[in-house]
Amino acid sequence: MTRIGIAGAGAWGMALAHAASRAGSEPVIWSRRGSINGDFPVSGDAGVLAKTDMLLLTVSAQEIAAVAERLEPVIGPSLPLIVCAKGIARPEYRLLDDVLEEVLPGRPVAVLSGPSFADEVVKGLPTAVTIASKDAALAARIAAAMGSASFRPYVSTDPVGVQLGGAVKNVIAIACGIVAGRKLGENARAALMTRGLAETARLGRAMGAKPETFAGLAGLGDLSLTATSASSRNFRLGFALGQGASVAEAAAHITGVVEGVATAQAVVALAAQHKVEVPISAAVAAIVEHGADIGQTMVGLLARPFKTETA
Repeated sequence: MTRIGIAGAGAWGMALAHAASRAGSEPVIWSRRGSINGDFPVSGDAGVLAKTDMLLLTVSAQEIAAVAERLEPVIGPSLPLIVCAKGIARPEYRLLDDVLEEVLPGRPVAVLSGPSFADEVVKGLPTAVTIASKDAALAARIAAAMGSASFRPYVSTDPVGVQLGGAVKNVIAIACGIVAGRKLGENARAALMTRGLAETARLGRAMGAKPETFAGLAGLGDLSLTATSASSRNFRLGFALGQGASVAEAAAHITGVVEGVATAQAVVALAAQHKVEVPISAAVAAIVEHGADIGQTMVGLLARPFKTETA
């Protein structure tokens, strides 16, 4: 695997192009926006992806089905597909590997996730991620093609857990941003992170994920990064909400997609399907999806019955 196709020329797509290049692979980049000049050539012709050895899908979670449909005529039936977005597809509330199986059936699929701000990957700062596939040999081949001294992939056979960790952490990061914006203190943020990770793991177990995944890079690692840094779009949106902005006002000042906004209600819907409680995600969904009052929503969270701490 030396020619790595990349669908999407946003910040994450270009960051992974840098990672691939440092690993000695050749990035081949396609963008729906057409040809772009930058650190790597970007083509507006999807045909450039036809002779690649694997394909990284770096578009947002809500765009992945449409992009996959567009690429279906030009990519081969055995081309490995790697999901690089972090979210849950709406309106069907499906994990992204399930979306690809429907749109591009029969292709080998893997997931790349973990604590990885794009600008740091571009700079070559040390980054570790998880590459997950039900086919461990495929995940290992992708890791070998992408890995370098500054970009270290770990292999997993739990794509469900890795996807849930990457998706739900964006929702929890919005909650942590709200707490910071309201100046409620670090104790409150630590509690939200811990209990948010617990509800992610509960949902994961109900969906067949491995519990240990949520203690790893795609779980605790990604949550720690996204829920504590002003570089996180989801945290920044929550911070603005906590200071009194509306969702539209907060999003208007953020470049790029804030995946947690669309993901919050999706997490709640998945949890309902699997009869799992996700109170923090439900609170965020009420705020960003239904315009619930932040103060009243937080009072509702704090008024929940006292209980034994369990995962």
